[in-house]
Amino acid sequence: MTGIITRLPDLGWMLRPLTEIPGVRHAVVVSEDGLRLGHLSAGNLTGPVASLSVAEAEALSAACAAMNMTGRSTAALFFGRGAGVRQLMLESDHGFVLFTHAGVGAHLGVATDTEADVGLVAQQMQLLVAKIGAHLSSQPRDPVTDSS
Repeated sequence: MTGIITRLPDLGWMLRPLTEIPGVRHAVVVSEDGLRLGHLSAGNLTGPVASLSVAEAEALSAACAAMNMTGRSTAALFFGRGAGVRQLMLESDHGFVLFTHAGVGAHLGVATDTEADVGLVAQQMQLLVAKIGAHLSSQPRDPVTDSS
């Protein structure tokens, strides 16, 4: 039995409009199961994470997927099965992280500093998803076929 491994395209280029918003530090697109589909950091950042490496973005992708699953489980407990999650927001001492559904099997995460206009960031995330949601969707993997 053999499978076909296809390389996922890097969708980081689509995140530029978000990283150009004042106060936005990083943006990442992740599959529902935690695979990094793309990431981008704003230019001229300083601080402990001035630019996300691929390894850091992959770790962040796994964390984003876990947060989204936790949000879905929490919504189901409070509102019943089938309760959807539109957006999650995490606030820390250093800024905010917003997560939103970005198409079939994909999520968008954006990290900001404390001075960012979080309402504007959330609005721009929704506009970006509406514009390019089809590109942000994570397609199902190719099925494994017998080659005997």
